[in-house]
Amino acid sequence: MNPERCRTVHATLEAAYGPQGWWPAQTPFEVMVGAVLTQNTAWTNVERALERLTGRIELTAEAILALDEAALADALRPCGYFNIKARRLRTFCQGFLAGGGLAGLAALDTPGLRRHLLDIPGVGPETADDILLYAFERPVFVVDAYTRRVFARLGLLRGDEGYETVRAAFETALGADVPLFNAYHALIVRHGKEVCRTRPRCQTCCLSAGCPAAAVT
Repeated sequence: MNPERCRTVHATLEAAYGPQGWWPAQTPFEVMVGAVLTQNTAWTNVERALERLTGRIELTAEAILALDEAALADALRPCGYFNIKARRLRTFCQGFLAGGGLAGLAALDTPGLRRHLLDIPGVGPETADDILLYAFERPVFVVDAYTRRVFARLGLLRGDEGYETVRAAFETALGADVPLFNAYHALIVRHGKEVCRTRPRCQTCCLSAGCPAAAVT
């Protein structure tokens, strides 16, 4: 990953879209819950599920675990796969409390915290890194499908690299910078949703001048 090109892409996206204000949540624990629920669904669906859930209980790990699993699944219905997500959220809450809650987990160094999160069933690398970056403000770059698509089209990735390879490439190119990682990931998601879609809208793309994929469309 070329550091200068990587920063130029960020600057271009920021000029086009402005600050994104991610992650939309009131507390670190709400960030964690959202990260679990957003798997395989749109964020608008997560927001509806969180609204239903917080209308019934206080948003704490203890309250979620005290809720009957069927009732939890019903609250999560808007985010899809609600039975699976109810089980995953309960499992996450158990792992959260087993790690000492927010204070206990925050006391871990970043590699140790990441290992703890990944040891929780249902938490994969992207979910763990969402939590690390947005809930704990650790300098971990989040890689998702939009990242792969945008940067493969720009010629900065092949597109078939493993998750850890891509994450390390961004972190090496950008240095340990939490605000930058936060802003950059949010901008990539917005660009991937609105412009660099499966069928790209190259005519309206702010990155098209330096994009090999745009040159052939």
